[in-house]
Amino acid sequence: MRAFIAIPLILASVSADAATLRSMTTLHGPQVYLRDLFDDAGANAARVLGPGPDPGGRIIVEAAQLDAIARQFKVDWRPASKADRTLLEWPGRPLPRADAVSAVRVALVAAGASIECEVELPGFAPPTVPFESKPRSEVSQLEYDAASGRFSGILSVLVDGMAPINTRIAGQADDTIELPVATMRLPTGAVLRPEDVHFARIHTSLVRGQVVHTLDQAVGMQLRRQVAPGQPLATADLALPTMVQRGALVQMGLQSPGLSLVGQGIAMDSGATGERIRVLNPTSHAVLEAEVVGPGLVRVAPKAGVVVAAAGGDLGARQ
Repeated sequence: MRAFIAIPLILASVSADAATLRSMTTLHGPQVYLRDLFDDAGANAARVLGPGPDPGGRIIVEAAQLDAIARQFKVDWRPASKADRTLLEWPGRPLPRADAVSAVRVALVAAGASIECEVELPGFAPPTVPFESKPRSEVSQLEYDAASGRFSGILSVLVDGMAPINTRIAGQADDTIELPVATMRLPTGAVLRPEDVHFARIHTSLVRGQVVHTLDQAVGMQLRRQVAPGQPLATADLALPTMVQRGALVQMGLQSPGLSLVGQGIAMDSGATGERIRVLNPTSHAVLEAEVVGPGLVRVAPKAGVVVAAAGGDLGARQ
C-alpha cells in the first residue's frame, strides 16, 4: 500500500520540476536564449543558442529541433507530439523616412550642398528596426554631382546591440533659396504693391538670370511682362513706373536763380522718374530734352539744348 501511494508522489515531484515549452516568445534583441524556448529551463537558461530573426521577422522551431536542444542542455522536457513547436518573434517598425532624409542632408551639406536643400529618395524602402529601439542613421560612400543634384551612397542604421543595417540609396538633391515671388498672376504694366509679393523657398533650378532678393527691390516697380504666381521676379522684367506716357500733355518747368518758367508740352517719349525724354513745345514747335520728375511733370534744365528748333513761340514766363 505504501509503494502504491509513493508512485504518485514521485511523479508529482518530477512534474513540478519539468520545463514547459513556450509556444510563442517576443524577443528583445538579436540573440535567442534557452529561456526563450522553455520556462524553467534550468541552469543553462541564460545560454545563447544563436541569432534570432531580423527585426520584424519570426522563426519557428519544430519539435525535433526542440527535442535536440532540450537533450543537449539537459532541459527536462520531451515533445508530446510532432506538433509541438515554438514561435520566436522580434517586433519591428520601418525606419522613419524623415530620419533617412535627415542623414542624407547632413552628408550632402558636408559635400557642399545647401543646408536648406530638398532631398528626394524615389523608391526608398525603409529598413526595419527593432520596435523599441532608438536608431541612429548616417550616410557613407556618398557620391554627389552638384551640377545635376544626383547622389548615391550607403545608409547605415545603427542600433545598440546589433550589427548596422546597411541600405544602398540614390536620389536627387535640389538646393533652394528664399526669394520674393508673385503672390498672384500679375499683368504687364502692374506696379507692384506689398501684397503682390511674398517670400518663398524656390528650387535654384527654377531661378534664371538675375532676380530680386529683397522686397524693397520689387515693391513700387513696374512689370514689363506678365508674371505667374510663385514666380521669382527677374530684374530684367522690372522697371521704374512710367510717369509720363508718350503723346500725353505734360507740365514743363524751368527754374534758375530769379526765374521760374512753366508751360505745357507734349511728351514724345514715355519715361519714368529720373529718365530724360523729348518734349515738344506746342507754341514754338521746338523739341526740348527734359527730365521726368513726377506724374505728368518734366523739368527742363536752364541750359538744355533744343533737339529740334522751330521759329516763334516760347514758354510762358512767370517772375
